[in-house]
This record gives sequence, C-alpha cells and structure tokens, in this order.
Amino acid sequence: MSVNQIVGDTLAVKVSKKELIADSVMFLELVDPKGEDLPKFTAGAHIDIQLPNGLIRPYSLCGSSADRKAYELGVLLETNGRGGSKSVHEEIVLGAKLRISHPKNHFPLAVAKHSVLFAGGIGITPILSMAQKLFDDATSFEMHYCSRSRSRTAFLERITESPFSSKVQFHFDDGVEEQKLKASEILKNTAPTSHIYVCGPTGFMEHVIQTAKDLAWPDSQIHFEFFKSEPIVKDDDGSFEVEYRPTGLVIRVPADLTVAQALIGAGVDVPLSCEQGICGTCVMQVIDGDPDHRDVCLSDEDKDLKKMFTPCCSRSQSARLVLDLNQ
Repeated sequence: MSVNQIVGDTLAVKVSKKELIADSVMFLELVDPKGEDLPKFTAGAHIDIQLPNGLIRPYSLCGSSADRKAYELGVLLETNGRGGSKSVHEEIVLGAKLRISHPKNHFPLAVAKHSVLFAGGIGITPILSMAQKLFDDATSFEMHYCSRSRSRTAFLERITESPFSSKVQFHFDDGVEEQKLKASEILKNTAPTSHIYVCGPTGFMEHVIQTAKDLAWPDSQIHFEFFKSEPIVKDDDGSFEVEYRPTGLVIRVPADLTVAQALIGAGVDVPLSCEQGICGTCVMQVIDGDPDHRDVCLSDEDKDLKKMFTPCCSRSQSARLVLDLNQ
C-alpha cells in the first residue's frame, strides 16, 4: 500500500462550498454526491482527507454533530507548512470530488457540569463543534477564543450571531490589555469539578495547560488536541531493531529514519496522516520493548503503560521493539 492512501473504508464527498472566511482561513463544506446522509460524528472529531497533491491530512469537523447532511472544515494556510493547507486553498475547487476517512475522535467531550473551552486561532474548529453540542444539550459552558485580530478570526460572524454568543469571550492580540486572555484568573474562578478543553497553536496550548496544572487541576479534567508538533531529535538518537509481529519481519531502524519509514521501506502497510504524532492514525501495539514516546496524541497514562506506540515519530529506548497491529 502507498503511504498516500487512507487506510480502511473511505467516503466519496463533493465540495459544495468553498470560501475565504478570514485572513488565510478557507471554509469547506463537504456533502455526499448523491445527497445521502453522511456518517455520524461526535463533537471534537476529525476526518482524514486525500488531497489533490497526494497528501493525506486530518482536519477537525467544526459543524454541528446533529447535522448529517454536510461536514464543515476550516483550514488555515500554513505558509511554511508541508503542503497540505496549500493544496486545500489552491487545488481544491468547488464541485471537486474527494475521498475522506470516516470521522474519528481523539478529543471527545466528557460528562461534566461545566466546561471551559479555550480556542487559539484555527483551534476554533473542534471547539466550535463542542460549543454547539453543549448548547444543544443545555449543558453549562463558557468559551474563550483567542486570535491575532478580528480579521484573522475564523467563524467570527457565525459565533456572534449564534444562540450561545453570550457564553463566548473574544481575546485579540491587537486589542486593549483588559480583554486579553488571563487563563489563571479564569481557572481560579472556575468550579474545580469543571473540565477544560484546549486547542490551538503549541505555545498557546502549553500556556493554558501549564496554567491549569500549576493551579492543581488534575490531568483527567484537562483535554487537548494539538494541530502541529515539532519533531523531537536527540543527540544520542541511534539505531535499533523493530520486530513486526504479524509477519515476524525484523528490520533495523537507522537514526535518520522513523519506524514508519523503515517499515514502509520493508513493504509493511503503515497508515499515516499527520506524520507528527498528533492524530493517532498510525498507533501500534507494543508487545515487548521500551518505547521512547515523542507524540502528543497519547495520554501520560497510556505512555506510562508502554502498550501503544506511534511509529511516525517515536523511537525505542531498548535494543529491540516488538510491535503489532493496533486492536
């Protein structure tokens, strides 16, 4: 299998809307070509899209999870990205047919009396779906949406005209000091049984998450999803062996290749999407060995158990790592 294929059943969709909704943010609406209902999804979910340039990229669904007629996306153009967002902005055209995965959710809502939603920039996409779901369910929540300026604020009009607009506070980098995000004050005044959801640029997320931890919020009440992750490279990175249990294949992974690259080079089908340890598409089981986790999709608890592994970015601390398919 080529790495440029979505693993598992795929869906055919048509681009029914495409418009620029903020500086560098493209909105897409995807529908079934025959007008049928699309598969259900839950707030916080994403889909993998086979892009015109051959890349596969995950994008969060930002619409109402009660609407099965369309999937809605907001995609920020990353000028220094790896080509995914550029393909969305420049190569996808109105009426185009695309192949996508079924919705997947690594960022689900938990049951809570109150939720605090933090969105930074394009991180609004899964957060917006969560806000709509919480409102529909008459569940208490508040949303804090940070962006550089009004012109860069995706879905600004939709949110200000929504029935939950009173629950949303906007924080603009170029605005007056009084309206800027003060995460510590917000969390100090939030009931300790609440749950926190964070999505956006890495620096923004690390600030909110660390603020919560400094205030003794338990990890189980802090939920987050990264859109981008910088690769971790260590000076002492070396080679190690990987045994692929389904076939018994044993390969050596050199320092300059990822486990996924080495397995694919040996003819193993490895599902890849983000290739940054964010989406969880490639997760495998660890049968034996000591993984060196470098992803941001597995929880600290999962990492401590050493039972799961992301071959797109993580490595091994032991001489051999025995991997199996994720069950």
